[in-house]
Amino acid sequence: MSRRKIVCVIGTRPEAVKVAPVILELRQHPAEFDVHVLVTAQHRQMLDQMLAVFGIRPDTDLDIMRPNQTLRDVTCRVLHGMDEYLAAHKPDVVLAQGDTTTVMATAVACFYGHAAFGHIEAGLRTGDCWAPYPEEFNRRVAGLVARYHFAPTRGSALNLRREGMDPSTIYVTGNTVIDALQYVLGRTKPPPKPVPQGAPYVLMTCHRREIFGAGVREVFETVRDFALRRRDLYVWYPVHPNPNVQAPAREILGPVANILLTDPLDYVSFLHAMNGAYLLLSDSGGVQEEAPALGKPVLVLRDVTERPEGVEAGTCLLVGPHREKIEPALERLLDDRETYQRMANAPNPYGDGHSARRISDILAGKGSEWLLSC
Repeated sequence: MSRRKIVCVIGTRPEAVKVAPVILELRQHPAEFDVHVLVTAQHRQMLDQMLAVFGIRPDTDLDIMRPNQTLRDVTCRVLHGMDEYLAAHKPDVVLAQGDTTTVMATAVACFYGHAAFGHIEAGLRTGDCWAPYPEEFNRRVAGLVARYHFAPTRGSALNLRREGMDPSTIYVTGNTVIDALQYVLGRTKPPPKPVPQGAPYVLMTCHRREIFGAGVREVFETVRDFALRRRDLYVWYPVHPNPNVQAPAREILGPVANILLTDPLDYVSFLHAMNGAYLLLSDSGGVQEEAPALGKPVLVLRDVTERPEGVEAGTCLLVGPHREKIEPALERLLDDRETYQRMANAPNPYGDGHSARRISDILAGKGSEWLLSC
């Protein structure tokens, strides 16, 4: 196979986390790959910080971010920028990860431009186009276009097969987020924490738009009441910058002494915060994959998840934004050591840290053993 021109497209911090290991691996094989990095900067500052962690500098920056941009705005600007890029550079393969608007618009641009599109973390599904919104729609569109489906688990690969995707394009690679986690924790030291030395803490994230409003308030009121009862531990919540969570967080959680509200954490700090936590209370997709690799139980603040493997393995428990589920689950994990150990020691279904190498092998024409076997 002749040297292939690969462009890796990144728009947000989570994409950078999961694409970075692939970029680093592809660059280990300069005789086989000419690797270009294109950023849309759907999220500007957080994206730049993340790439710096891995020592990656973009070759092309579409710089689409604008104040108060809508999903429609992002789609139009990415589509236009990618159309111009594809016409000028004519890459052999375009890679993108996940389910953001950047990924969806990139896939559509590849479809219009007849460019080969490779989808990293392919096949995740909830079955509901509105939950999570807009991610489920975005990844379905990407799946329709992809010529390479890099599924993180066999379950994700089977989702694609059921949707009629060509089995010769579906590979089970594991999730590159585990590659990234191992890379960072192996090269960095824990930064200072706001939690008193030696004190146990629950680490929380809450930011998904489908629970804005009443759902967010119910979560925060439940956590407030729990923290008031359990003065023996802390709840650490790096508050997302979205005003839909900022305002109720300050109002409901702010007055409680053992709830620590901080600014959002960079990726390195967040990994170390997870590693030190007793358990996670989160609506994040990435946390559902990362925390099990660290032996940390996750209570998932969602009713459905596109990552059912964690629930099936026992590392994650769906509690939704519902008091009647969150409260007893928190109490049980704190008071029942057997339940805690069962979740903490459940096998991690998301990868072994070699996913990027598998993707590189596949793109080099050497990865047939990773094809989905039905």
